[in-house]
Amino acid sequence: MLIRCLLLVLLPMLSVLPAHAALPPVIVIGVLNDMSGPFRDQSGPGSVVAAELAAEQFAASGGGLAVKIIAADHQNKADIGAQIAREWIDRDGVAAIADSVNSAVGLAINQVLFDKHRTFIATNVGTSDLTGKFCKPTTVQWTMDTYAMGNTAARAMIQQKLDTWFFISFDYALGTALERDATATLTRLGGKVLGSVKHPLGTTDFSSYLLQAQTSGAKVVALADTGADLINAVKQAAEFGLTPKQTLLGLFTQIVDVKAIGLQAAQGMLVTEAFYWDLNDATRSFAARFGQRFNGRMPTANQAGVYASVLAYLRAVKTADTIDGETVLAAMRQAPIQDELFGTVVVRPDGRAVHDMFSFKVKPPAESKSAWDLYEVVARIPGDEAFRPMDQGGCPLVTK
Repeated sequence: MLIRCLLLVLLPMLSVLPAHAALPPVIVIGVLNDMSGPFRDQSGPGSVVAAELAAEQFAASGGGLAVKIIAADHQNKADIGAQIAREWIDRDGVAAIADSVNSAVGLAINQVLFDKHRTFIATNVGTSDLTGKFCKPTTVQWTMDTYAMGNTAARAMIQQKLDTWFFISFDYALGTALERDATATLTRLGGKVLGSVKHPLGTTDFSSYLLQAQTSGAKVVALADTGADLINAVKQAAEFGLTPKQTLLGLFTQIVDVKAIGLQAAQGMLVTEAFYWDLNDATRSFAARFGQRFNGRMPTANQAGVYASVLAYLRAVKTADTIDGETVLAAMRQAPIQDELFGTVVVRPDGRAVHDMFSFKVKPPAESKSAWDLYEVVARIPGDEAFRPMDQGGCPLVTK
């Protein structure tokens, strides 16, 4: 009778203990992103290549752990992303999931990996809510977020006296957060939003949105979208004759987007990024290795972020000697990470990986010396100025 009573007490306790987290024979990392939709070029198969390069670099530096990279397409659907995450962990023993690229999917995966005590390497989830009200002790957010992109862009615009904005934004989590975070900095610095309009993911005709932006009289037309939607918007803005009269600002623009738009249409556009392949010898070296593996293409900030964050994760797993998500993240926070692509990176208690951010201006065709020579540096913003102060995000993990 006593044994039966003890079992009745212990069984509920056992059900909430962390999943078995001892080091498995092979560390399996899943790259889960958009392989076929509007974010394919920003992340997609290139992020898989980046993760594989990170695993190879880890092995070459004496990592001592067997690593396997697998990949899947979440189709930009939160329910599909969450389902794949669960199946990967339960069926395939996945230790961590990297990339995600879509904010709505990222927030869904964030909860799944917390429940399963595995690590979410949220490399390219844009919403700053991931390290705010939805922060988890199993998640690290690398590369960028909406606060850093909006904050960096607003500071650069105000310095040039471009203080009135009109937003054209995604009608989902990423667009909402981008517009919110950019607006906060803009208004704090004395700027003003003259209007905004939202569009669904996958929009091809931006004529009505651009007409509203044009008639607003705003000095800046801020695009709070990305991928194929942003490409369509910028091309049509050039056709409208909008760009000579108003400054176009891409809040979430990457090098492949500019490449797809073409310098003739994109010239003069301002963008915010965490990485550019031609910044220094280390970024150029990585870009050369990536290009050899990926048809001569230069890495995006997303793909560089996957490389850096997966490498940092593997080193933390080796240090922690476990795949338990909470323990691995604690190891990542122990000391600043000296990363070859992003410089000094500090992982905060709210999960935010802090590093420098950049404002770039798209070159005119006459100034470009090669196929991927697209940017000139406008400003380099130190990480502690670019990212939201930790005590302002509302993360419940942060002690006030």
